[in-house]
Amino acid sequence: MNFHAPAPKPQTRPLNSLEFVLQMARNPLAIWTEVAYREPVIRAEWLGAPILVLNDPAAIRHVMVDNVRNYAMQPLRQRVLRPILRDGLLTAEGELWRRTRKSIAPVFAPRNTTGLADAMATRSRLFADGLAARAGQEIDIAHSMTLLTFDILQATLFTGDIAGDPQEFAAATSGLLKTMGRVDPMDVLDAPAFVPRLTRLLGGRSLRYFRDLIAETIERRQALLKRSPDSAPRDLLTLLLEGEGLSRSEVEDNIITFIGAGHETTARALGWTIYLLSQAPEERALIEAELDGFDLNDPSPATWSERLPQTRAVFEEAMRLYPPAPSLNRMALEDDAVAGARIPKGAAVLILPWILHRHERLWSRPGEFVPARFLPGKREAIDRYQYLPFGIGPRVCIGQYFAMQEAVIALAMLLKGLRFDYTGRAAPEPVQKITVQSAGAMPMRISRR
Repeated sequence: MNFHAPAPKPQTRPLNSLEFVLQMARNPLAIWTEVAYREPVIRAEWLGAPILVLNDPAAIRHVMVDNVRNYAMQPLRQRVLRPILRDGLLTAEGELWRRTRKSIAPVFAPRNTTGLADAMATRSRLFADGLAARAGQEIDIAHSMTLLTFDILQATLFTGDIAGDPQEFAAATSGLLKTMGRVDPMDVLDAPAFVPRLTRLLGGRSLRYFRDLIAETIERRQALLKRSPDSAPRDLLTLLLEGEGLSRSEVEDNIITFIGAGHETTARALGWTIYLLSQAPEERALIEAELDGFDLNDPSPATWSERLPQTRAVFEEAMRLYPPAPSLNRMALEDDAVAGARIPKGAAVLILPWILHRHERLWSRPGEFVPARFLPGKREAIDRYQYLPFGIGPRVCIGQYFAMQEAVIALAMLLKGLRFDYTGRAAPEPVQKITVQSAGAMPMRISRR
């Protein structure tokens, strides 16, 4: 029997209005009933507006690809994310989104991503060495992975130019997600913008930290570009500053998007991966055997994702159970129909990887940790539209190849010589605060192996 990954128990009945608002504020993952994990289309209504949840791969393709022009970002999603990210790539729409993506795309081209692999390996090796020196001690793996991915991000996309202390950064990230990263009850109730949101008031200090950090980072790079343009690295920061038509505030918004949302998703996925392995000794033995037979001095870490199939499969399965982006929310601009269901103009159309990845019609043993389903020969049987860790369609995560390369390299470096054992008294509770994270710490004891 494989390990059954912890998750909120589905509701046995629909929540009433008060329960719904309170649960959305606490943990949106827990609002769904058992039926949501069984049916291809779920209909609901909130404040008189229709809501459809799509779990049918063909219907998802229709909304996210074939008829994508008919769907805009859902207002509730924007009310939660825009106060943090403003006009960053994740929340921008229309011409601004197209212009921004065009400016950023060269950074994440496969050729450029491959060229970042050596830096990823170097930073991961140094981090693993630091943890090895703490063998026998206990760490919060979620916090540690935030530090690691921040280190990799600034060494690659920002060439070590981000101002600020990593520990302060990790604390600010945690504070931002615990406050502004939550769904505010006033947003659920569609209250006017002038009504104060407690979550935003509480998160103001963390957001100011990020804004100040980014302003200092930009000023530092602008000074270098003015003083010696040929010596400035051709990284994300430079490309954004030189991008056509991007204002200073739009540059700041995109840096916040990549520092906050971009690195945070990978950090959480790595933390969940290590937790799941700590609870599945047989799976951990398989990945350790793979790494024992692999030379980490290999000069081409960009190829590790293909050459370490067990390591990659473990990470992909962790993202199935704990998708970094648990909801993809859209709003119909005109009437439409999918899977025999009518979608009226103005309806919220929800594609929820959290539910989709655990759906009983799409997955065998959906709640269990089964990395083998992502091994070569089996991975190909998974429908492209039933597994969406990076989204899908024109707005698919621009950094997905970067993230996969980073994750496999980091896991290989960490698990080659180290083992992590969970020491918490109870299983971690997954909650949705932009990403899927644990409600509390994820304590792990480090040991050499």
